[in-house]
Amino acid sequence: MNNINTLGELKKSGYQHRSVKDELRANLIKLLRENRAGFEGIVGYDETVIPELQTAILSRHNILLLGLRGQAKTRIARLMVSLLDEYVPYVAGSELFDDPLNPISWYARNEIQTKGDDAPIAWLHRSERYTEKLATPDVTVADLVGDVDPIKAATLKLTYNDERVIHFGLIPRAHRGIFVINELPDLQARIQVALFNMLQEKDIQIRGFKLRLPLDIQFVFTANPEDYTNRGAIVTPLKDRIESQILTHYPKSIDVSRKITFQEARLTPEQRSAIEVDGLLKDLVEQVAFEARESEYIDQKSGVSARLTISAYENLVSAAERRMLVSGQQTTVARISDFVGVIPAITGKIELVYEGELEGPVHVAHRLIGGAIKKLFTPYFPHPEKAKKGKAENPYAPIIDWFTAGNRLELTDNLSDSQYEKAMSRVPGLYALVKKLHPKLAESQKVLLMEFVLHGLAEYSQLNKDYLDGGVAFADMLGSLFDGDFGDWEAGEG
Repeated sequence: MNNINTLGELKKSGYQHRSVKDELRANLIKLLRENRAGFEGIVGYDETVIPELQTAILSRHNILLLGLRGQAKTRIARLMVSLLDEYVPYVAGSELFDDPLNPISWYARNEIQTKGDDAPIAWLHRSERYTEKLATPDVTVADLVGDVDPIKAATLKLTYNDERVIHFGLIPRAHRGIFVINELPDLQARIQVALFNMLQEKDIQIRGFKLRLPLDIQFVFTANPEDYTNRGAIVTPLKDRIESQILTHYPKSIDVSRKITFQEARLTPEQRSAIEVDGLLKDLVEQVAFEARESEYIDQKSGVSARLTISAYENLVSAAERRMLVSGQQTTVARISDFVGVIPAITGKIELVYEGELEGPVHVAHRLIGGAIKKLFTPYFPHPEKAKKGKAENPYAPIIDWFTAGNRLELTDNLSDSQYEKAMSRVPGLYALVKKLHPKLAESQKVLLMEFVLHGLAEYSQLNKDYLDGGVAFADMLGSLFDGDFGDWEAGEG
């Protein structure tokens, strides 16, 4: 149909005017009848957010997406564009993209009045019918709605009573499309008031103009509950005019979280082919975020974004890649000790409470990684504390005894894969334990689990673990109480 070029041809084609909300509704109905959701790429919301969103669209509602950071609110809003018609006609040259059968601007009305069925028609792709604005305290009514343009008045030699001297803001220019305001509570209250008429009466007010523009817009707002309660608020009359409020949430399981991470992680083809990342490490990355969302050191009102796991996974792969390049290898397998490289991704994504500030962000990151290891350890190996107290022989005894004898094991990022495997084989009973419990795994996976055993024993206070520059070191738990650190403390006290 987009080969139609005049109003007369458009009328003969049978084209009918419909609002953008009717358009969204009609296209969603088609998708639902085909058993499709219409929001591809959104993971973990199939039973919660997506059905509520579909209901709001079917109800032709303006929508408020309320949730903590990193919960795909903006992604959802942007995907609504796919529910629009691929192309819609408009009066060529109109800055408001007027529907030829329902013109609202002076320009479009004048074009149709003077040229009739010969009025030129252009076509607008749905990708151009989306407008997004981040709400900040410096946003003005003129930015969103518009203002009088004195230069335009002087150039066209018009008085300020003429509609043509108005310079329209973002919202009028989003006519016949989707308009999104992110972080709505950050918008000043007096600016929010300016949105009342547009949501209820479907018109705008610019200074002293007696102007009624029946704008056709699907509004979508996003807000963070922290902002909503602390930094700002959605004024009650505006909130009352937003018909549907939908609550978003973080992934409820590691499997869902993993799907999001691997969908969003930006890895190069070289990284994908050269770096092998075991499923255990992938689960550990996700578990770090789950630990953070329960940590007493982190401000839970601020939330822990899904971007934490995405950045952490990218850093894990890059840390393994750097180690591979430095050691002159062509391929490598990621290790738990590579999680040292993940720490910058964690510290940049968490907001600490007072206790967390006292601990320090790096120490909190270590705690989160340790908590993730401890959480995932027992599905793979016997509980160390129960094994120690049980009547049967402790499977960890040979490992712990080796460290008790004064031995120390350092796993740094300058070890090649062969050196890493050789270092792990120094610990008696370690390989035998892994082979006994996981006999069918590949050798590289067994070596990874050997390191996992050491980290797990450290988290259960059976071994001591120290973080080095670019690695970790394991030693006897009791012996660590009398190492150089104690001496430094004693000297400091003196």
